Amino acid sequence: MGFAIRWAIAFVLLALTFNPTRFNYLAWARGSWSEQMPLIVLGGLLLLTGYVIYLRATLRSIGGFGMALVAAIFGALIWVLIDIGVLALGNRSLNVWLGLLALSLILGIGLSWSIARRAITGQADMDDVDE
Repeated sequence: MGFAIRWAIAFVLLALTFNPTRFNYLAWARGSWSEQMPLIVLGGLLLLTGYVIYLRATLRSIGGFGMALVAAIFGALIWVLIDIGVLALGNRSLNVWLGLLALSLILGIGLSWSIARRAITGQADMDDVDE
């Protein structure tokens, strides 16, 4: 259950920033900068805080190689689904949503990895040990 919540928050963070609809931070900021600059800056800082939390935890737990590995696994899965005819990449919106899904999975796995590793191996990270 914990992973699903972490993944969902990562997905919402990414989708709030950008998605193929007009309901995202970048479209809002571009269209309303002169009228709502203070609110746009506040929203951007809140999104940036979420990214710092997720990226720092992900880089500390699985690192750049782990992020690349998860991305490669997701890419291979997409390749297989295209090869067997389940997916077709002609739809730009679908491609963006798949990219958001892949990135959110990387961030969700990164934020959950220390917990999963401790459950599997019984070893705690130094950051996990209670003082």
